[in-house]
Amino acid sequence: MVLEGDTSAITAPGQFVNIKLPGRYLRRPISVCDSEPGRLTLIYKLLGEGTAYMSLMAPGTDLDILTGLGNGYDLRKAGRFPLVIGGGVGVPPMYKLTKELLGDGRIERCITVVLGFNTASEVFLEKEFRDLVHNVIVTTVDGSYGIKGYVTTPLTEVNFTDYYACGPLPMLKAVRNALGEERGQLSLEERMGCGFGACMGCSIKVKGGYKRVCKDGPVFSSSELLWESE
Repeated sequence: MVLEGDTSAITAPGQFVNIKLPGRYLRRPISVCDSEPGRLTLIYKLLGEGTAYMSLMAPGTDLDILTGLGNGYDLRKAGRFPLVIGGGVGVPPMYKLTKELLGDGRIERCITVVLGFNTASEVFLEKEFRDLVHNVIVTTVDGSYGIKGYVTTPLTEVNFTDYYACGPLPMLKAVRNALGEERGQLSLEERMGCGFGACMGCSIKVKGGYKRVCKDGPVFSSSELLWESE
């Protein structure tokens, strides 16, 4: 979905927007795939009535959207060899992140991108990533495309300074366990009520207390997150 409007509030990759749909109480949080002045690109998966309604909207439809929500990735920690990891619906925000890691060329970086999917028919954005960087690795759980396995399968052979990841919680935990907790930033997927921290519905326990995924995240340092077994 490509939208036109004010995008000035989007200041970092990893932020999201909240879309109000007619007849539905809660807004739909969608991560930002790409943005430029006056133009916003969103990619979403059909999961329920809300996203089904969005898929049927005609061009020119007006939408009520809260933009620039949440805290995004901190690019200052990337180093020369950043590793970008996206799984399933966690892939879209990694596209904007990769573009911004490339920046204007003043910082020379060798970026590795790992994209994980269940099967070949679910693979998307591969070409767009390959147009940006040379080293793009695709994995599928069933082995129907790319490397058979999970996003963690090829990580033992990747040289990196810091890593960035977005995807389902089991994937994020596996990535953290494989790469360590000191050099990573992880974007969580969580059900959100308001999207700006008022309802406290997306609170999670972290080291030292609780934080709200929508307001304090969705991007967190891998070193501050706790998992159910911890």
